[in-house]
Amino acid sequence: MTWHGEPLVGFDLETTGTEPLEARIVTAAVVEVRRGEVIRERSWLADPGIRIPAQASAVHGISSEHAAARGRPAPEVAGEIAAALRGYWARGVPVVAYNAPFDLTLLAAELRRHGLPGLGPVGPVIDPYTIDRAVDKYRRGKRNLEAVCGEYGVVLDAAHDAGADALAAARVATAIAERHASVAALTPAELHERQITWYEEWAADFQRFLRRKGNEDAVVDTGWPLRGPAATGTAATGATTEAAPRAS
Repeated sequence: MTWHGEPLVGFDLETTGTEPLEARIVTAAVVEVRRGEVIRERSWLADPGIRIPAQASAVHGISSEHAAARGRPAPEVAGEIAAALRGYWARGVPVVAYNAPFDLTLLAAELRRHGLPGLGPVGPVIDPYTIDRAVDKYRRGKRNLEAVCGEYGVVLDAAHDAGADALAAARVATAIAERHASVAALTPAELHERQITWYEEWAADFQRFLRRKGNEDAVVDTGWPLRGPAATGTAATGATTEAAPRAS
């Protein structure tokens, strides 16, 4: 049995915005699955410490008032999420995150913001967004989680609910491996390394596209599964940096 028949951990954040170095955690979920079936699930509601913009609330359904009244302090939530992920990685269990550079970079930024220990060695990570773009490069249509669930026959019960998105991401990863034997044949460590290359190639292509469209100074961060500033602990400087679109 290859990696997709072993335990996987879906991970998702719902946040105050789409810039991972600035946005804050609102809800989070870590869902452990085996062969697509849930083994255990943890979820969090945080008080982000700032107002949640109306456009973000419209996506995930959490208002500032609800988060302030029911949410736990952001440092506690960020620390517990990081501890959960570190625990799975220590056991060699892959963490599945759809568009991993968004969620993991945002979590790393939150840890720094609150003076907490970092994520430490990250991986193995499985990012269905990055894998799907690499193995089915020329398929037309959207690549957000809802669209890719449709492509692979995965039911997404409630888009932009952290638990539903985390579970769907894990099931999509399994479905991609079932369709593409070359992906299934890799070990989690090999797949992690392959995704670094795939993401870098995609970022270079996207950067060329942006520059052809007139944004001559565009720089697309090539970092995966953490964006460069999160991986180095420094802030982005220089030319405008474009990130991968929020894809869940």
